[in-house]
Amino acid sequence: MHIPFLDRWRKRQVADRDESLAQAFAEEPEAVAELLSECELLRSQAAGAGLELDDSPASLEALDQLPPRWRDDPELLPWIGNDAGLYLGTVVVRTVPGAAWHVWPGGHPVVRLASGREIHVVEAGLDWAMTGAPELSHVYAEASEG
Repeated sequence: MHIPFLDRWRKRQVADRDESLAQAFAEEPEAVAELLSECELLRSQAAGAGLELDDSPASLEALDQLPPRWRDDPELLPWIGNDAGLYLGTVVVRTVPGAAWHVWPGGHPVVRLASGREIHVVEAGLDWAMTGAPELSHVYAEASEG
């Protein structure tokens, strides 16, 4: 059933949430960085496979080796991809000198390197979850080179 006012309401809710993230980042970047690093679903899936995510580059390599069972669940797939991107960003921010989270005004989180280059980690995570490429460890390696 198509109810036009619900479509408009949903779009407004998403826009409000995204703007709220950008506003929160402007006011408390450390708190938002902590929120972005939670990646609870990905951590749970990894733990179920016997992998502990310790925010290290080695854990990205281990994630790349996991059998992609989430691809069998179309509802789970985008959430795993989102978490994978945020986890990738967390590892980069915590281990690459000068890397930091940046949230665009629309609420889109990216990692900004010391060189000024931005890595669209959520898109990289979604691509990884759907196809396995690029591998998270390769995105990290490129980021660590600057």
